[in-house]
Parts: sequence; C-alpha cells; structure tokens
Amino acid sequence: MTPDHDRSRSPGGRTPLPDLLRGHRLAAGLTQAELATRAGVGVRTVRDLERGRATRPQRTTVDLLADALGLTGPARQAFLAAARPVQAVAPDLPAGGPDAAAPPPPAGGSDAAARRPAARHLPVTGAAATDSGTPIALPQPVPLLGRDRDVDEVAALLAERPVVSLVGLAGVGKTALALTVAYAAAADHPAGVAGVLVGEGSDAADVLAASVAVLGVNRLADLPCRLGGRPALLLVDAVERAPGPVAEALRALVAAAPTLRVLVTGRRPVGLPGELVRPVAPLDVPPAGQQPADVAELARWPAATLFIARLAQARSEPPTRAELPALAALVRRLGGLPLAIELMAARGRILDVTELLDRYGDRVLDLAGGRPGWEADLAAGTVTLREAVATSYHLLAPAERAALRRLSAFRNRWSVELAEDLLADGEERRDAVPLLDRLRELGLLSVRGAAGPFRFRLLDAVRDFATEQAAVEGELTGIRRRHAVVVAGLVRRTAPNLVGAELPAAVHLLDEATSDITAALAHAAEDDPATALLLAAALPRWWRLRGRDVSGRRWLRRLLADPRTADASPVLRAWALLGTARLAAEHGAGGVELPAARNALAIFRAAGDVTGELSARSVLCLLLSAAGTQGQAREQAEAALELATRHGRVREMAVAHQHLTWHDVRAADLAGARRRLATVDRLATQCGEQRLRLLARADLAEVTRLEGRYVDAVEQGWRVAGALVELG
Repeated sequence: MTPDHDRSRSPGGRTPLPDLLRGHRLAAGLTQAELATRAGVGVRTVRDLERGRATRPQRTTVDLLADALGLTGPARQAFLAAARPVQAVAPDLPAGGPDAAAPPPPAGGSDAAARRPAARHLPVTGAAATDSGTPIALPQPVPLLGRDRDVDEVAALLAERPVVSLVGLAGVGKTALALTVAYAAAADHPAGVAGVLVGEGSDAADVLAASVAVLGVNRLADLPCRLGGRPALLLVDAVERAPGPVAEALRALVAAAPTLRVLVTGRRPVGLPGELVRPVAPLDVPPAGQQPADVAELARWPAATLFIARLAQARSEPPTRAELPALAALVRRLGGLPLAIELMAARGRILDVTELLDRYGDRVLDLAGGRPGWEADLAAGTVTLREAVATSYHLLAPAERAALRRLSAFRNRWSVELAEDLLADGEERRDAVPLLDRLRELGLLSVRGAAGPFRFRLLDAVRDFATEQAAVEGELTGIRRRHAVVVAGLVRRTAPNLVGAELPAAVHLLDEATSDITAALAHAAEDDPATALLLAAALPRWWRLRGRDVSGRRWLRRLLADPRTADASPVLRAWALLGTARLAAEHGAGGVELPAARNALAIFRAAGDVTGELSARSVLCLLLSAAGTQGQAREQAEAALELATRHGRVREMAVAHQHLTWHDVRAADLAGARRRLATVDRLATQCGEQRLRLLARADLAEVTRLEGRYVDAVEQGWRVAGALVELG
C-alpha cells in the first residue's frame, strides 16, 4: 500500500503533504523523533508538517526528509510537489523603477514562467544613490558588529576578482556582510550596485533575466553598452537554492561584461573559474575562563555585544553583574553564530541569562526562529539551527561526512597532524588537508594561526550536529575510543618537554588541549581504562604545574585500582604510582604515598629503566625530607647522583646536586652549599637548562641570607625573580 492510498486529496488531485509524510514515515517504521534524527531536522519540524501547521517548508528541509525516507523516482517527485504547491509568481519591477524595461519572458512563454519561483529583484529600501552619486538598488544594511576587517577585506577582493563568494552556515551573517560591503564599495562601481535573490527552483534563464533587469537592460547583449566600460556590482544572494543555474547565468554575465563584479552569498561556492571563495566566520567570543568585571569589558567581544544588544530588545534591564559569567559562557556555547545569538537573546523575555544557559546550553541545535535573509523573501520561514547545519552537512560527500563525524570528537583546537591521527584507519594515514580546506570552504571550520602553526576548530553547532549523526550511525563509541588513543599519544609525546627550555611551549600545548584531555580521560576510564592509564600516567607534571594535583591524584588512584588495568605494563603502572606520590606531595599528603614511590622505584630497578629510577629517587628525596627522615633522603639523592653520573645524565646530575645542597645547609656547611650550587650552575649551563640555573641562583640567594648578607640576598632574589618572569 502506498502512502496516499485511500486518502483525501487536495484540490489539485495530489495527496496533501501531511498525509504523504505520515504515510511514508509509518511505511518506513519510524517514529517522528527517529525520522527527525535521521534527516538532521528538529522533531518539531516533523510534527508541524504532519499536523499541517507548516504549509510551505524549506526546499532543503523537504530534501532532507526525502533522503531520510529513501524516496526515489515518482514517489520523491510527488513528495516534493506536495511540499511546493503550484502558484503563480507575480513579476517584479526592475530595481530602476516602473519605467525601467522589463526582462523578456524565459523560454517556454509566460505560462512556464508562472510555474517556477523565479529569481527575484532585491527590495529597495535605501537611498537611490550614495553620496558619490552611484545608483544603488539594495536594502539598507543592518549595523554590523565586529565585521570591520571583513568589510575592508571583501571590498578589496572585489577589485581583484570578477566573482567573490561569501560562504558559510545559514545565520552566520553572509547577507548582512554582503550588503554592508556593497554600500562600502559603491563609490568604486559608478555604473551602479544592485542585487538578485535566487528563488527555489530558479533556472539559468530566471537568474540571467533578473540580473540584467536590475542592471537596467532588457537583454544580456545590451549590458556592455549600458555599463559603458564602467565598473558595476551585482549582489547575488542564496545561491544554494539553485547552484547550477546560478553558475551558468554568472558565467554568461561575467563573459559579456568584463567590468561587472559579482558578490555572491551561499552555503557553497558557485564553482566559476576565477571565483574567490571567502568563508564567513562567526563572531569572536570571550575566551574560556574569563570572568568579566562589567558589561563594558564583555562588550569587547562582538558576539557578546550582539547578544547584549538583542537582549535589550527583549527586556528593559541590562545584564546584571551576576549574569555576566553565564553570558560569556552562553555566547561561547553558541559559537559566536549570529543566528543562534539572536534566537537565544529573544528568549530573554522570559528567562534570565543564567537560566538560558542552564536550559539551552546543551540544546542549541533546537533553537528556532525566523530564517535569516531579506524581509521580502517569501521562501523564508522558520528554521532550527539543526536544519541550518544539516543543509551544509549534506553538501559534503559521504566520505567527508564520515570524516566530519570523527573530527567532532575534538573539543577545542587541533592541528593537521592530530586530524590525520584521528582519521587514520589502522596504519594507513590520509592527507587531511583537502578535507580541512573543504570544511573551511563551506564555513564549517574556523582557522587560527597568524602567530604560529594553524589550529582548527569545528563550529560548536557543527560539532554538536556531527556528534548526533555519529550516534545515529552507531559510531560514537568507536570515535571516542580513537580520540582517547590520539590524545594519549599527544600527551605522551609532549610530557618529556615539560622540563627545560621547551617547558612553556609544552605547557601551552597541553593547556590548549585541556578539554580534549578531560573528555578523553572521562570516556576511556569507563570504556578503555588501559588507554586512560596510559594517558593519566603522563600527566602528573602538567597537573602539578596547573594546580590540579588533587584531581590528578584521584584519577591515578582510581585507574590503578581498576581491575581492568591489572595486566598493564609494570613500568606503566610504576609511572602512575610515582605520579600519585609526586602529586600528593603538593598538598601535604606525600607520607601516604611513600609506599607507592618505593614500589615504583623497585619496578624501575627491576626493569633497568634508568629514567624511571632517577625520577623515583628524586621524588623519594622530596617525600622523605618532608617526612623528616633526612638521612634516608640524602641516601636517595646520593644514589641518584651516582646513577646519573654513571649514565652521563647531566640534567639529573644537576638536580641531584640541588637536592644535596639543602642537606649541606642543614649541616651548616654553607661553603659546601655554595660549591654545590656552582656545580649545579655549571651542569645546567652544559645541558642548556636556563630555568634550573635560575632556581639554583634563587637557592644561592637563600644561602646568602643565611650568611647574614641580607641586602645582597634581597638583590639577588629580585634579579632571579625578574629573570624567571622573563623566561616564562
């Protein structure tokens, strides 16, 4: 039985869309929620369509539903036709006014024109001309926040390329940016500035006819004469509605009028020769961890400024100081996407900012509201953020979608190399550069790297959507397991650099990966504790530097006690045991972990692991000193010095001498302490350990104080403090 069997039909003889959708869904054995998840749309969208509340859904939404239902051939055609009832489209007057010549009807006559939603001229709401005298037929742009640099860059690009495409997610602000650029660049285009809004189902004749009409002629052949060799600018909005026809029409326009510049907006590039694709990124958001003191401080970030401005339209009171942390967190969670910010701020009529974060912080994809675009765009309607992302997601090839689902495991910024690690299938690595370029081209990815290596980050809404799709495909556990392995590899490669000259860079790298480390550890502790132990055992030094000694020790103790890690490598378990002892010393619990440190030392010695033995003896020296057993502490330092000397470990020799310095001080041998610190300085210089040299000089200042030379001690201490600050 087909979905339209024995159902009431519309006046046109077709089954109404609500009945068709419900019938196809039931035939596929899907609930409304299951269909919504499979299609990447909101469940409310499916519910409203089946109830007949949404009478004119977006074409992209209908396509997503048809794909999810597996409709092909006549069934798909009937489904699409039911979603787009036949209606006549009233012709628009050219932007030049009622006296301007109308374009000729496209092939097929006026009846054919009435059967398709043609490209439309953009409504004119602004001035007839700019101050420079350039005629401009476009709506007035809305005030932009945080886009000054974008406006300048795009205006400059128009002087270099015939076609510039602004590409990005729905709601990122492409149209607003394009309008502002058009007004800003009007003086450079004295032959005029005009625009065309692409309609659903437009063909090349529609786009071409509308384009030449807004430029003031009847036929394409008349356009060069009309321009007279002067530059003109045409804005073409929403190319994703008919990408092929737009490309065909623009190819003809650019070839016929070399002085014409075209500014395009859409979720995908047009694909023309010489086209310059300029992705539009979301607005900048406050950095994580920032605690703004007042609204003015928060308003330095364009995303926060937009939220505050839109919140003022929803309620009369400005954000209170207590709401500011939640406001910063909320715009970060929204990823700086203007559409999401506007939709969220509108809910400020009922909820305060803290309540908005609590209620919607994990549901940003469900935000719904007016579709971004022109006020006179009849194809607009309501759209959820999920549907906006789904449209761009479905522009990707299947392999690209699968890769995007994997990349959604990353919580913060990542490098090309990390992407390749995550995307690797076994030993086979793939070049991630083409994929990242494609994601950037569609505006799904942000890139930073002006002051260092490039780092990439999926927009939050994109990452949330891709995670949903990974769950639908049954891939989520495998992706998170692979992510934990990749993060563990990153940490283990970085951990050796947490000493010496590479310390600041290594700490910064791990700081940047904090959210990924946390997520990987949390998932692996439940799903793959062996990987979690591998990761955690490499983190104690970073945890200690970042004041996370209590939580880090808790993680290590939990993983060591997990019976699933009992068969882990003894050396790995020894590093974890030593980590618990090192971290315990930071909060005065070192005595509790003395057995763990001794156990680690025994394992390292049995395995012949010199690095491990040196580290264990160093930690034991600290713990025993804190416990008041100075003789045992000195024995550990002397044993470490002998071992380091025997194996030529210069840095460890210096560290052992530094430990022994304090035993000389306790024995009142200040001259011996000075000689030993001179040895530390020499060895640290030999191995390039500037930080260790400075710490030895700090110890020397204390020896000077004990000698009674207080002024000299203070002077030395200040010099060392300044040098440490400079070193970082």
